[in-house]
Amino acid sequence: MQEQDIKSLAKQFWQQGYLVLEDFFEDSLMQEMHKAILTHFGQDPDFSHNQEFISKSATEVIPWFPQREGHILFDQVENHTALCELSSEILGKWQSQYSMVMFSKAGTKGQAWHQDCPPEDKTQFNMNRLVYTMDINDETGGKVIIRPKTHLNGELSQGPVDEDFDDQVVLCPKRGTLVLLHGHCWHRITPIKGEYRVSTNYRCAPKTAADDITDICVYRNMRYQFSTNQVVQER
Repeated sequence: MQEQDIKSLAKQFWQQGYLVLEDFFEDSLMQEMHKAILTHFGQDPDFSHNQEFISKSATEVIPWFPQREGHILFDQVENHTALCELSSEILGKWQSQYSMVMFSKAGTKGQAWHQDCPPEDKTQFNMNRLVYTMDINDETGGKVIIRPKTHLNGELSQGPVDEDFDDQVVLCPKRGTLVLLHGHCWHRITPIKGEYRVSTNYRCAPKTAADDITDICVYRNMRYQFSTNQVVQER
């Protein structure tokens, strides 16, 4: 990737709050990762969050942290040269947080509107680096919906957790696509129609961000703290 291209993409990210780059990763790597993900989850994995979180957040996603378990296959994306260069251009000095595979079963809700971290301090944020090992389309469901530029607007408003907005953008990433998303930018996932839906998030953050920057997630009806499994604010 050329330096001029990287600078242009970084500028676009800061203007819009997200980037979409198709065919960013080799197809063979995506297929190998996808096979490992399906082997881990099997046919009917259990939810890991409590029922209060699932019902209030309208989020039915099962996480897996493969690098914490020594799956070195997932290091290949972590160390991808173009991904690291683009992350540096956007964030300056930065640090990786973790890779989190997100698995959604057939018939589940997806994810409600949320911000991955509290937006009061604009210098404190994470960046999602979403990697797709499968095509997301009308048949699978689980489309990514983003409200551009909302990373500049502070806290997301209260209201229906799956409301549609005139300015929202609907993404259908294909296998090999990279989506970069600012942690303050509003986003949600549509319900799952196919057998399952998978994406992998290589979260990172500026060096100046707190280590637990994504511990509290902001929804339209609450703030939820994952380390304590508690609603810390009703909205």
